[in-house]
Amino acid sequence: MSETAGRRRICFQQQIDPDRIEEYKRRHAAVWPEMLEALRDAGWCNYSLFLRPDGLLIGYVETDSLEAATARMAAHEVNARWQAEMADLFDGIEAPPDESFVTIEEVFNLEDQLEAARAKSAADRAAAPQPSSPAAGAAPTTGEYA
Repeated sequence: MSETAGRRRICFQQQIDPDRIEEYKRRHAAVWPEMLEALRDAGWCNYSLFLRPDGLLIGYVETDSLEAATARMAAHEVNARWQAEMADLFDGIEAPPDESFVTIEEVFNLEDQLEAARAKSAADRAAAPQPSSPAAGAAPTTGEYA
């Protein structure tokens, strides 16, 4: 997880029952509008899900805190209904799906690396000694006569 403008990038994984993948896709093709609004209102930004053919589900979200965003979702009645609807599609979870995220550590982000490299380059330029120019009217040094 890493931070961008007050939001953290969070990646997580879960496992969908391979026999239920098509049902999972079908349900997510038509998420209830009130669920979409609850996610937005709870601070889930740039939220995406990716699914492999073997059922590995990867989620990505930007939010202030996964724990806080999940807690805010728990306050929405629609979330309990959605989690109940989805629970039987997952493999190997005992808790509701939104309480079963396995987070994945972020080890590289292009924008963060570019920003750090640019900042270092600017700091290096600022700290480098500046070449001095001869004072006005000073006598030229050897080799400056034409």
